[in-house]
Amino acid sequence: MDSSISAKETAVNSVSARKETAALRGFSFAAYATHAAVVSFLPLYFLDKGFTPSQIGIIASTGPFISIFANLLLGWASDRFQTIKKLLTLLLFGQLASLALLFPAEQFAVICAVMTAFYFFQTPINPLSDSLFLLSSQYTGTPYALIRIFGSLGFAASAFAFGLLLKVVGTGWTLPIALGTITLSLLFSFIIKDYRGSAGKIDFSGFFVLMRKPQIVIFFFIILLISISHRMYEGFLGLTLREMGASDSLVGSAWLLSAMSEIPILFLLGKYGHKFKEIPLLVIACLLYALRLGLLSEISDPRLVLATQLMHSVTFGIYFSTALRYISRLIPDEFRSSGQAVHAIVWTGIAGVLSGTFGGYVFEFFGRDTFFHIGSALALVAAGGFIALHLYNRNRV
Repeated sequence: MDSSISAKETAVNSVSARKETAALRGFSFAAYATHAAVVSFLPLYFLDKGFTPSQIGIIASTGPFISIFANLLLGWASDRFQTIKKLLTLLLFGQLASLALLFPAEQFAVICAVMTAFYFFQTPINPLSDSLFLLSSQYTGTPYALIRIFGSLGFAASAFAFGLLLKVVGTGWTLPIALGTITLSLLFSFIIKDYRGSAGKIDFSGFFVLMRKPQIVIFFFIILLISISHRMYEGFLGLTLREMGASDSLVGSAWLLSAMSEIPILFLLGKYGHKFKEIPLLVIACLLYALRLGLLSEISDPRLVLATQLMHSVTFGIYFSTALRYISRLIPDEFRSSGQAVHAIVWTGIAGVLSGTFGGYVFEFFGRDTFFHIGSALALVAAGGFIALHLYNRNRV
């Protein structure tokens, strides 16, 4: 009798775990579908409304700027109130409200203010959901990667599908599409369960300890250079393709290829990356970034840009996973959360602000060729910096 009851409980728990995993995967897919709409097509929406590249760059830079404060605040709130699910639901309501305010907005200053509010609610979604996925794995038995990969699929599929749709109906439908994906995410947020745990707050005492170590400061400065190159490419890809005469469907295809290409390389690095030293891999990623941006300065056919998108696997794919692995080895365990937070601030915040404001100005007044030459040069300098850091570390041994 007891064994029969135990078997029934196991079966119920198994069904419950499968349902929860499906809900988490649906949430990840929908959240990244919103990201696809915002990153891929919102710049084109503003371009068609008559804003210049430099203005669009300023609008885009409000996201990285406010993300620094938003992530710190939401990390603290998650720790303080021991919830992630409720914060996700609150953030999604905020996204709906702020994006709705964008419909009647016409003035540049008003749009900047509204987009700052939107990004405040949008940028903490990924780190909070990542924390939720990690915490859920011990209850559902589903590894983090097998949930998070649905985010990559959501971004890729949505970028492609939205591109086809907007080619027919026009970029004016970007906002309704984004509202639809946010609403879908909100519905999933009601279904998923809450898991107690920290979203990873920054330890300010640890931050100051890290910033007193020259090797760590130099490492993060090099990271800033390559991050600016990446953000320049990412933030102005849509405008570049539009300038070349590409349709919205071609823009969507470009984002589809980049998102899909990163999946196999991340899998391979997760399985075999530990066999290779981090700094040489980072040098390779930087050199390939330099090549990728250099090619864009010479290409005039938008169809050829699709080929460069496949390089996303060996630029972003190698860089991002390897940098995180190196940080985990470089920084002592007691300051690990501080190190990850500093990397997020440099990668998302500072690099995004500089690439949006400075990059937008260069793109508008000096042209696409100069813009991507600068991005390529920054990647080359970063490669040189990592080589110097590698030689320095080897001489110390």
